[in-house]
Amino acid sequence: MALSKLEKRIRIKRRVRGKISGSSELPRLSVYKSNKEIYAQLIDDKNGTTLASASSREKGVDAKGTKTEVSAAVGKAIAAKAIAAGIESIVFDRNGFVYHGRVKALADGAREGGLKF
Repeated sequence: MALSKLEKRIRIKRRVRGKISGSSELPRLSVYKSNKEIYAQLIDDKNGTTLASASSREKGVDAKGTKTEVSAAVGKAIAAKAIAAGIESIVFDRNGFVYHGRVKALADGAREGGLKF
């Protein structure tokens, strides 16, 4: 029986999460995208806490232009919040999504903002 698109993404997500983990020194940047919005969180898996978050729904994020341009703005916003919290290096978690388009734009925006992957 064939897997649905969601089941495939969850299977990939579980496989990736078995290999990477975030800490307070090296948090995990988790990305989630819906059809309309995109969200990013810096997560400390050892303590189970979210250190910073940004999304395309926030007022501080410039949500103008295409969805890819908005994703890059969210990447820059999460980078600014991370640097304000004293975080410079992260581990990137694409959450089972393909590293292309909006996910790649968010990652590039975070790199432009000063985060090291």
